[in-house]
Amino acid sequence: MTKYQKYTWVCTGDCDALIEYTFKDGYGWPNGVMDLTCRCGTSCTLLSVEDATIPYTDSPLPTEEEKMEETTTPTVTVPDTYNANLLVTYKVIKGYSDPEYATDKVASIEWDLHNARQAQKHNAVLQDKIDAVKEIICEAYADSSDQDTLREIAEALSIELIKEVEFTASIEVSGTYSYNILESEWDNDFESEVTDALFADSNHGNIEIVDQEVCNVREA
Repeated sequence: MTKYQKYTWVCTGDCDALIEYTFKDGYGWPNGVMDLTCRCGTSCTLLSVEDATIPYTDSPLPTEEEKMEETTTPTVTVPDTYNANLLVTYKVIKGYSDPEYATDKVASIEWDLHNARQAQKHNAVLQDKIDAVKEIICEAYADSSDQDTLREIAEALSIELIKEVEFTASIEVSGTYSYNILESEWDNDFESEVTDALFADSNHGNIEIVDQEVCNVREA
């Protein structure tokens, strides 16, 4: 059986392309050389190399004429009201400051929106990488012999070296419970009254109480 390998790259440029090549085993990239340049001119990052399977079929390959007949090009309908050169006045929002009003062509606004979407994707990729670096630094910081370098990396990426630690704690509480012996049943009301009345809270900004349970309610 013929073996194949699939190479997958992602473009780090503005086009944000995902590129895949599948080769017969032995015809792909040589070991250690995985360079690829995108059509936009940006170097790509290799994501994975994995074995691939191409289904075998006894059916003859279609001729060029059959391919042309089978190929359909999707039709994009342009609205009659669309005008790329139309001047549009819109509000420019600047946070908490007073907004401004600008006038520009529809085509220019389209490109601004496109570039904003690409920048948002790029920022999301960078944020994922920064989060990964943060996790690495937090795990290695305590045992590292070069904490100064780790601290400088964290400051350069605006990373707060904060590590969350789960904990459990027990609190022994004592007090008094008053009840009317003519109106209450001691055995039924005591535990539920104390359980419903007690709760834990933290007056430390770095401690968050996630869960709590009142147990072992008993008469002293």
